[in-house]
Amino acid sequence: MVALLTTHMQIAHSLSSPEDVHALDLEALCADEIVFFTARAAGKLLGMGALRKLSDEHYEIKSMHTSAAARRTGVARAMVEHLATYASSVGATRVSLETGTMDEMAPARELYASCGFDVCKPFGDYRDSPASLCMTRMF
Repeated sequence: MVALLTTHMQIAHSLSSPEDVHALDLEALCADEIVFFTARAAGKLLGMGALRKLSDEHYEIKSMHTSAAARRTGVARAMVEHLATYASSVGATRVSLETGTMDEMAPARELYASCGFDVCKPFGDYRDSPASLCMTRMF
């Protein structure tokens, strides 16, 4: 899991300026308000995703990443749906996320849109940035 998280962080830092990197590192993912999930097949780690509780009604998807070998296999979609289902099951009425606007993040934005996420104004501690796009899904 650490290797996949390290790759995720390296990609985030290679695509964005430091002030626009919002991915959570291992220490931050251990916080009390975070719940963390992995996707595996035959013992092999394929993807990961976390939810941060912003309030009883609002959760945020954090540190979502799929291994290169598992891309375009449905793992990311399954993870997004699992995260949304979990949030709904604990009483959330909204799940939001922040992602990048660069071309390399287009597949992620397309995935989130196809899973029912709509572009929204920055939420929580996010600010308007040309490198950042916030999306939300209501239940």
